[in-house]
Amino acid sequence: NTTLDSLYEVPLMLEEQRMADIVCEKLDLEVRKPDLENWKNMVEHIRNSKESVTIALVGKYVRLHDAYLSVSEALYHAGFQFETKVDIRWVDSETLEDQDLDVVFEGVDGIILPGGFGGRGIEGMIKVANYAKHHQIPYLGICLGMQIAAIAFARDALGYADANSYEFDPKSTHTIIDFMEDQSDTIKKGGTMRLGAYPCAIRPNSMLSKYYEKDLIEERHRHRYEFNNLYRAEFEQNGMMITGNSPDKQLVEAIEYKDHPFYVGVQYHPEFKSRPNRAHPLFVGLIENSIQYKKEKENADQ
Repeated sequence: NTTLDSLYEVPLMLEEQRMADIVCEKLDLEVRKPDLENWKNMVEHIRNSKESVTIALVGKYVRLHDAYLSVSEALYHAGFQFETKVDIRWVDSETLEDQDLDVVFEGVDGIILPGGFGGRGIEGMIKVANYAKHHQIPYLGICLGMQIAAIAFARDALGYADANSYEFDPKSTHTIIDFMEDQSDTIKKGGTMRLGAYPCAIRPNSMLSKYYEKDLIEERHRHRYEFNNLYRAEFEQNGMMITGNSPDKQLVEAIEYKDHPFYVGVQYHPEFKSRPNRAHPLFVGLIENSIQYKKEKENADQ
């Protein structure tokens, strides 16, 4: 039996034992030498990881860590790139409404708020989104996490106390998140979802532009509600920039708060495209800025 320090060392160990060659020979396939240099470099980064950052993952399903497996792995992938170990602090959003967030997020270097459905734990998430904004803590909101950032901003910066999503409060007078124009709540729910890959046009000189280094991307979606276009102008005028749009500019794909080192919300699921040796750009952005946030905190404490 062989024990390895990392799961990602297993392919290299199997290659040393000629497993691929043996399989190819048994199946009468051409035996070719694989190019594993990129993978070896990634494993070296893991082995050399001496620094660490703590990322708070705030969600409603955190008691079952596997519910966020693709998100946690994407965080680790980004850490590999910086030879930095990512420690995840699992935070149950349902417990946050009456808690002191200074205590909850003591020692946290970045916050990620991933996807989810339903109204449970939403008020705690809204508190977190505002906390990250006001305390300059790097924040990445995914799907629901973007919608929460938008609702929090509408309440905090625009003064709309009842701002919400139609999903959570259909009676709200400021539904920042709502059905698209061609949707209807009379349609069976399954028919109203935006599923699969959609293109996104990136705004120049944005965080998305910095980390993707592209002006057009394609990402995977799984959601029912969209940012309400009636609030675009107010958001822009008050510092929350629309930095990702569908190419026809009808759907908001990403928002960023401009007076912040890294405060990004995206309507899609970037975690699905992250790979161990190719970390997703937005997770790279979160981890890079979290490392910087930690250094600045340590310098201030000295």
